[in-house]
Amino acid sequence: MSGARRVSRSWLAVMVVLMLTACATRTPPPQAPDTLFWSGRLALNIASTPPQSISAGFELKSQQQSGELQLISPLGNTLARLHWVPGQASLEQGGQVWQDSSLDALLIRLTGTTLPMAALIDWLQARPTQVEGWSADLSQMGSGKLWVQSMPSHTTTLPQVTLRLVVEP
Repeated sequence: MSGARRVSRSWLAVMVVLMLTACATRTPPPQAPDTLFWSGRLALNIASTPPQSISAGFELKSQQQSGELQLISPLGNTLARLHWVPGQASLEQGGQVWQDSSLDALLIRLTGTTLPMAALIDWLQARPTQVEGWSADLSQMGSGKLWVQSMPSHTTTLPQVTLRLVVEP
């Protein structure tokens, strides 16, 4: 067998392994009885200057006032982990850890904008929670799709934000 053929077969094998890894599903971790858990994919678009966009897998755990959001690459690597309890939040990203008393401050560090996290958890449960400046389309929650949009006004300085979630069953 020629050297070029061996290299070609080696690359083909590597590509097959990478594709299978990208398609692998993660098994949800064991949860306490009062823990809510969602996983799937998200797309966040922020109409800032310059525009920002985040696409990733996600795992979201929530227990009353605490929670954890993990963003995951297509290959299954953790891109960022945000953890919060009342009065304290931490963000792990790129080998660094930030701590703050404000979840919003770390959401801005992570995404470039604030997100209504408590309402997002309600919306994922198909609860029509009203949040000033935000709109959620719950009409497709039966098929695991949630669409959230900010509604900037002349009194806010936040950019237009669109968040799309596809939740895995």
